[in-house]
Amino acid sequence: MAASAYPPPPQYYRLYKDYEQDPSSAPEPPPPPPIDAKYKTFNVERKINELLPSLESHNVRQLYPDGPNIDFKKELRTLNRELQLHILELADILVERPSQYARRVEDISMIFSNLHHLLNSLRPHQARATLIHMLESQIQRRKQAIEDIKQRREEAQKLLGESLLILDGSQTN
Repeated sequence: MAASAYPPPPQYYRLYKDYEQDPSSAPEPPPPPPIDAKYKTFNVERKINELLPSLESHNVRQLYPDGPNIDFKKELRTLNRELQLHILELADILVERPSQYARRVEDISMIFSNLHHLLNSLRPHQARATLIHMLESQIQRRKQAIEDIKQRREEAQKLLGESLLILDGSQTN
């Protein structure tokens, strides 16, 4: 009994029979399965799709409104101004009543926690923008490489054409 060298192709190859005439007739590839894995960083195990914990889970009062439509720029500016005000008040308290500085330090710590949390909630947007920028620069480099290849091909064809003319001219003599 003779065994075939290769197994037959999978049945879905028939879905691509008109691909040569109409490339848009091919079905879309299936989406990749969601990644649900863990990784270790500094000997701490984390999930890939880890959500940013809320400030309340860390017993810190949230100083900016919650919701999907947060104006990050406005809220960061507001918190920054508030931080500056509290630092000035801390300087006054340290001069006038040094024993009462603890409350201001707690307020400053809470403002820093809120600023840090707001900035961390911008991380996905930053990652997406960085990825878009990287892909756009890769596309630009590849387009430039294609243009360089086309230019070199034209130069090579021109040299070949000139060489053929020279060879044809030398053969007729």
